[in-house]
Amino acid sequence: MALLYSETLNDDDFRMRHLLRTAFVLTALALGGCATQPQPIPTVTPKPQPPVVTPAPPVTPPVTPPPVPAITPNLSAADWGALPGWQDDKLLAAWPAWLQSCSTLKNRPAWREVCAVAINLNPTDAAAVRDYFQDNFTLYQSRQPDGDANGLVTGYYEPLLHGSRTPSAKYSVPLYGVPPDLLTIDLGSIYPELKSMRLRGRLQGNKVVPYLTRNEIDTASDPLKGNELVWVDDPVEAFFLQIQGSGRIKLPDGSLMRVGYADQNGYPYRSIGRVLADRGELPLAQTSMQNIKQWGKNNPAKLPELLAQNPSFVFFRELPASDNGPLGALGVPLTGERSIAVDARAIPLGAPVWLATTIPFTNQPLNRLVVAQDTGGAIRGNVRADYFWGFGDAAGQKAGSMKQTGQMWVMLPKGMAVPTTLAVPLASSAKVVKK
Repeated sequence: MALLYSETLNDDDFRMRHLLRTAFVLTALALGGCATQPQPIPTVTPKPQPPVVTPAPPVTPPVTPPPVPAITPNLSAADWGALPGWQDDKLLAAWPAWLQSCSTLKNRPAWREVCAVAINLNPTDAAAVRDYFQDNFTLYQSRQPDGDANGLVTGYYEPLLHGSRTPSAKYSVPLYGVPPDLLTIDLGSIYPELKSMRLRGRLQGNKVVPYLTRNEIDTASDPLKGNELVWVDDPVEAFFLQIQGSGRIKLPDGSLMRVGYADQNGYPYRSIGRVLADRGELPLAQTSMQNIKQWGKNNPAKLPELLAQNPSFVFFRELPASDNGPLGALGVPLTGERSIAVDARAIPLGAPVWLATTIPFTNQPLNRLVVAQDTGGAIRGNVRADYFWGFGDAAGQKAGSMKQTGQMWVMLPKGMAVPTTLAVPLASSAKVVKK
C-alpha cells in the first residue's frame, strides 16, 4: 500500500518553524509576566558554574516528496502517407465516436475550432472524413522512451451478468457501492506535482490506515453490509466485471440493470493470470480470460485463494438504463470497436488516434481510426492501448484473447502545442485495470 500521508520539511521550513516556536514561547512568557505584579526578588550571588556547551542540532537533509513517474515526451511529427490502411478504413464508422469526444472537447480552446467544423460537417463518405482530419489536424506518432514505435494492445468489453436485487442461494455474490468509510486522499492539494495521485484509506481511531483488501472484504463477516447494489450468480464473472469496470446485469424479470465503476480500495491490481502461470497451472500464453474462467470452473476449491491474490477491489454505481456504450474517463459513452483506453499522460483524452495492430489469433491487420476516450489502471505507457470491443459474449471472446503488438498515431489540432507531459487527474473510468 502506498504511503497514505507524508509531511515534508526543507531547511527553510525547519528554520521557520523553529523561529515560530521560539516566538510563541517568548510571547507566552511575556504575557504570563504581565498577568501579576512582580515581587521583590532577594539578591543571591550565584556560584561560578562551568560553561554549558549546547550541542549543535543534527543536520537533517531536506525531505522531498516521492517522484511522480513521468512519461518521456513521446510525440514525433509524422506524414499521413505513413498510416497503414489510412485509405482503406471505413472512416465514417468512427465519426459518431469523434462527435462524442467533441461534446466535451468543444469547450476547450485548443479543440474548439476543429470541433465546430466537425459538428457542422455531416460527412457522407470516408473521403470527406479523411479530408476533414488531414485539413484540420497534425499527425504525430507516439513512441516509447527508447524510440521504439511498438507497444501492447489489449481488449476489453461490457459484459452481461445475471443477478438479483435481493440475495438468494442462486444470487449470493454481492457487488458493492462505495462504502461510506472509504477516504480519498488527494496529494495534489499539498504537492501539485503529485496531482495525479489519489490514495484510499479509512479511519481507525484517529489514524488513517489502508482500506480493506479483496481478501478482507470477501472473507470477513459482512464488512460492507448495507452497501450491496445487487447480487450475481458467479464469483468469477463478478471478478472480471471489476476488471472491465462496467457491465449490464439481467434481473429475474428480464430487465437490465447497468453498473459502472465508482471507486476502488486503493490497492494496485495483480494479474491472477500471471499467478496461474507462475504456479504452473496455465502456460503464460494461455492466460486469457476464457481460460482463467474455465480453470475456475475446474478448480472451485482453489478459486477463492486465487482471487485473493489480487488485493484490488472495485466499487460500482448504478447507471441509467441506456443502449449507448458505458461511460469512459472522458465522460462520454464508448463506441464499440472505435474507442480505446490510453495512458492520459501520453495521449490526450478525447484525441483521434490511428491504431495499427492485428486481430487476435490471426495476422489479419486491424488498422482503423479510434478515439482515446478511456483510461485504465494497467494502461501505462506511450504506446499502450486497450481496445473496446463492445457489449456481450461475442465482444468478450475477442477482448479476452487480445494481446497484440501495435503502433499508434495521435491527431492534434493544427497549431496546438505538443504537450511535454500530460500528467492529469483521471476521472472515473469505465474500466480500471487490465490483465
